[in-house]
Amino acid sequence: MRLLTPLKVELESNGKKWKLSEKFIVFTEQAGEEKIWIEVEEGFETDFASIPKVFIPFLQWRDKFNKASVIHDWLYHTKMFDRKTADRVFLELMLALGINKFKAYLFYYVVRVFGWTHWRKK
Repeated sequence: MRLLTPLKVELESNGKKWKLSEKFIVFTEQAGEEKIWIEVEEGFETDFASIPKVFIPFLQWRDKFNKASVIHDWLYHTKMFDRKTADRVFLELMLALGINKFKAYLFYYVVRVFGWTHWRKK
């Protein structure tokens, strides 16, 4: 996996969502053996992860997690892949970014169990 651009975001005035101030581009050979180019558009809105805000300060690896979360949110938004593949890309990005296996698999299983509620909304 290669991050081809930095993740640049701005907090929206409502304080609930973040907006990409530039395109965010990732090239990955994950998701099986297929090479994937994922380009998140400037202006895309994300909450990074739909987790209670009280836990955010405890995410010491938040920068890495945010990058994987933006891609996951984008895949859910665009439905570029089916949900299972989008979740698998999320897992593989977290691992490639250096998030430890336990945390990466924990979040992967959380999105596998509960992600359908967000998948249906978009």
